[in-house]
Amino acid sequence: MRIVWYVVLVVLGALVAVAGSFVQNAWFPGGLILALLATAAVFYGGLRATDTQLGVVAPGAGWLVTIVLLSLGRPEGDGVFGGGVAEMIFLLGGMAMAVICATMSRLVRPAP
Repeated sequence: MRIVWYVVLVVLGALVAVAGSFVQNAWFPGGLILALLATAAVFYGGLRATDTQLGVVAPGAGWLVTIVLLSLGRPEGDGVFGGGVAEMIFLLGGMAMAVICATMSRLVRPAP
């Protein structure tokens, strides 16, 4: 059952990366803040849902792979990222959110 959670978190991280890539530059600076908040929410949600650091790594991996693929562009010159400060803040801020969430302490569950 836990593997299903991790697969769902990878897909959710990829979806947040795609949505954040389009929103962060469309409504600057509000879109950038919204994209970073959504990124932090999926990482923190993964941590709390699985209660392991792997719950942060799973959406983080999906997020990072998607961001890298979107930044490569196509041979025709089409790309999601046009290059600028907002894209770098989104990339570095998302990675910082992943590190912050991965190093957070887990909640102690009471014994039954």
